[in-house]
Amino acid sequence: MGILANTVSVCHFKVQGELPKEEIYTWATKQLAANRFNPIDQGTEELSLGWVHLDDPKTSEFDSPATCCRDHYLMFTLRRDKRSVPSAILKAHLEKAQDEFLAENPGFTKVPKQKKEDLKEAVHAMLLSQTLPTPATYDAVWDTQNGILTFSSLSPKVIELFEDHFKKTFEGLRVSAFHPYARAESVLDAGNRVLLVQANKAGSDNYLELIKENQWLGTDFLLWLMYQTMNESSEYSVNQAGVLAEKEPFVAYLDDRVVLLGSGENGAQKITVAGPQDHFNEVRSALLNKKQITEATLHLETGDDHWKMTLKGEMFHFASFKSPSVKLEKDSTVDEAMEREAVFFERMVLLEKGTQLFDSVFATFLKLRLGNEWAEQQAAVQKWLNVCSFCNSALS
Repeated sequence: MGILANTVSVCHFKVQGELPKEEIYTWATKQLAANRFNPIDQGTEELSLGWVHLDDPKTSEFDSPATCCRDHYLMFTLRRDKRSVPSAILKAHLEKAQDEFLAENPGFTKVPKQKKEDLKEAVHAMLLSQTLPTPATYDAVWDTQNGILTFSSLSPKVIELFEDHFKKTFEGLRVSAFHPYARAESVLDAGNRVLLVQANKAGSDNYLELIKENQWLGTDFLLWLMYQTMNESSEYSVNQAGVLAEKEPFVAYLDDRVVLLGSGENGAQKITVAGPQDHFNEVRSALLNKKQITEATLHLETGDDHWKMTLKGEMFHFASFKSPSVKLEKDSTVDEAMEREAVFFERMVLLEKGTQLFDSVFATFLKLRLGNEWAEQQAAVQKWLNVCSFCNSALS
């Protein structure tokens, strides 16, 4: 699902590096044009990778900034077309070609090794020419004001592909994962950032180490949210800059699905608890047995608007991020291009509101987690877990 859909899985990056001295939108358009997608429908190439329009993945002409720029956003889509031949089909056709060779050359009892390779290459090329490529598209929206880029895939392979092609396209720039520690730095004031540095368990600024050694950011946050959901009002107020006004009230709570991970006799053990929850007794039992929450469904509500996501605790990826529906009044006098533009801006507002709410509740947690009251909070959480009347039998 593309980024303009009401439900989409997204991850966030921070664009790093020195921007060009020339006007960024003109420069970006040139770079996208130089690395655009080239169709392979009429050939036998196995793979083609490049940029297309976010509005129309069939179009890859970037002839003006209007094709990829809207206000302070740069928008583009990575398209990958791949054609492949199933191994079973290749094997069947190759055997047929080998049988035909032996029938035409009775002096041979078996196909020579080199000839077998030649036949395989010829059969593969023939089958490729008869196979249509399968397209896949992944949207990217780069907010040039804050340097945050939103990408519509959580697949590690696709993310690596995107990172490489972005770096190749925009020379001098790169994208780095907006992981929990980086997001924590962005939502805290100067005083709390000092406390965050003190709590940092990584020994260097390497982003892989920052992620691995600070997984407590995700597990503690999700555990705290669980406790808040069951014991507090789940009411918060906006404390991050954005579309919503400061101190605007909202609700945040966990429900529907929780995933826990822990060590067992046979290695890592994963437990998934799905469905609407009442007391989270199964989850609490698992927590008492040294499991940790690694992902959960988070709901965010303000007024009549409702956002829902599966929060991945390790990287803070937003899986199945569902926003309120885009509501635009149909007007026969408005052309298609203007309508697409209106949909884009409305969608960006909704995504940014949901992210602003998430950052606000995360900042609320961090100020508690890094402050003097955390020990008291931990004791309250442990007491809540211990009173679970359904925790007599441990989950293995």
